[in-house]
Amino acid sequence: MEPPTLASESNFSPLLTVQKKIVRAQHRFPISNCSKTFLRRFYPGVTTSEWNDWRWQLQNRVRNLKSLTRFLQLSEDEQSAIARHEGTLPLGVTPYYLSLFDEHNSAQGIRRTHIPVNDEYLYTPGEEKDPLGEDGHMVVPGLVHRYPDRVLFLTTGFCSTYCRYCTRSRMVGGGEYTFAISQWEQAACYIESHPEIRDCLLSGGDPLTVLDDKLDWLLTRLRAIPHLEFIRIGTKVPVVLPQRITPSLIKVLKKHKPWMSLHFTHPDELTPEVQESCRRLADAGIPLGSQTVLLKGINDDVSILKKLFHSLLKNRVRPYYLYQCDPVQGSSHFRTSVEKGLEIIKGLRGHTTGYAVPTFVIDAPGGGGKIPLLPDYIVGRDGDDLLLTNYEGGIYRYPDPDGKVGQDKELKSL
Repeated sequence: MEPPTLASESNFSPLLTVQKKIVRAQHRFPISNCSKTFLRRFYPGVTTSEWNDWRWQLQNRVRNLKSLTRFLQLSEDEQSAIARHEGTLPLGVTPYYLSLFDEHNSAQGIRRTHIPVNDEYLYTPGEEKDPLGEDGHMVVPGLVHRYPDRVLFLTTGFCSTYCRYCTRSRMVGGGEYTFAISQWEQAACYIESHPEIRDCLLSGGDPLTVLDDKLDWLLTRLRAIPHLEFIRIGTKVPVVLPQRITPSLIKVLKKHKPWMSLHFTHPDELTPEVQESCRRLADAGIPLGSQTVLLKGINDDVSILKKLFHSLLKNRVRPYYLYQCDPVQGSSHFRTSVEKGLEIIKGLRGHTTGYAVPTFVIDAPGGGGKIPLLPDYIVGRDGDDLLLTNYEGGIYRYPDPDGKVGQDKELKSL
């Protein structure tokens, strides 16, 4: 199979191949009242067709302090943090996603996830540039083989927006890591030579920022490997750049049938545009799950997450994982206690449909993998009975004459 040619394989970005003249979107895409107001106010010469073109959105990302001050009243903390930034994880927000930010409130949840503050430069014990030990399990450039039957395939270092708590802040938006078609081929050859690998997760950066023809080439290449049963794509694009979910992209995805993990943070993200991007993916037969990072002061509340998870189910997205925030350098202001995550799961379990309750996990530092955590519903044992408590605090007996679970519990009077 001949790989597609890139303008430059040393700096793999979709922007390199975008022509100066924006091609107007040929498909109908909804535009919410929030977007219309933002468009009229800040981009009076831009048509709705241009606004709905994902390439226009990428070309017009807000990437520096001067540009951002057009749209937001920045706090002194935000201004100084942006001014001092160097290296990877730059400022980068699509106009669409920026339109959801509260202009006057620097404490707004989704605004905090994307606008730098000086707490990013405070490093606390236990934090690492590579907290999950991915680089140590990188068998060829861009391919992480940590689990026996699964690999993580890093396709690009480019994102349409940059989350400030990003686990891969060391590699996104520039730096020493490079991504290229030749590297993709090297990774595919490794998978091909290891028949124990049956599952491949495409991540990055964001794989859906890759142009259709290149994504089609990569998925075709991977689908040609007989023992590779399962391909997943991890992405935030349908949330922060929903206009990217075009009929041509849907055609590529429908052809290759990957599963997709969408990164949602807050119910404010479930706009008409995002609902449309989810509808297109679901209608194409793409199984959709969500992955949400638990973030202090942003979504660490049962009512907020319940609203998010209910909205996701209504849009055919299954809440899959609730992540404890990884201890990446400069993330302490985002991290809750583990108890907070267990408290939230306890506040969901039994109080809403089981489909709306994700698995709470810690991705173990150093490459230990995902470890699920649950509130403790085991009270103890009474003879042959296992004693359990439910979401209301009631005590229930389950006959378990040969069991040992609960023997270590000190049984209190019932």
